[in-house]
Amino acid sequence: MSIPDTDDPIGLFAAWHEEALQCGLKNPTAMALATVDPAGRPTVRMVLLKGFDVAGFVFYTNSESRKGQALEANPVSALCFYWPPLDRQVRIEGPVARVSDAEADAYFASRPRQARIGAWASRQSHPLADRFELERRLARFAAKFAVGAIPRPPYWNGYRVRPQRIEFWREGAFRLHDRLVFTRDGEDWRRERLFP
Repeated sequence: MSIPDTDDPIGLFAAWHEEALQCGLKNPTAMALATVDPAGRPTVRMVLLKGFDVAGFVFYTNSESRKGQALEANPVSALCFYWPPLDRQVRIEGPVARVSDAEADAYFASRPRQARIGAWASRQSHPLADRFELERRLARFAAKFAVGAIPRPPYWNGYRVRPQRIEFWREGAFRLHDRLVFTRDGEDWRRERLFP
């Protein structure tokens, strides 16, 4: 079955994403995030998609982490979703910018309490002497925030990838895959099919 012709890549992504949510995957919002570190070396890891719309694709992280430092030095990235039960993947490339403080605050407040405390306790990507060091920090911040609201740490931020290129891929028999790519042209999209 061919990927349908459409002029709306965000709408197509929304449809595929909804199917992924329904197909029984453990983490259907998991995506590979590729960045370029300050020395120009590429690096990739898995993160979770926390929202998307015509403005872009959003995830959250510690801006002092390795990925946060990479994004500050080179604010571009690539994302890749792979949904094996559906024989589909989506690749997205584009510049990255932080979400607004209000948006980050709202999302942080929606997280489970323990996850909010964990964001304070973890010095993401920094050396850790042993597991007990993390447990001590967790206990310290659990006591500090035992009652009341837990504010968002100043280093915990959201990032939005503004897509410049989106490629939809569907597995085909005999490796004759179906590929449909959208490239941003101003505020519009240019669409073309690619050889597998």
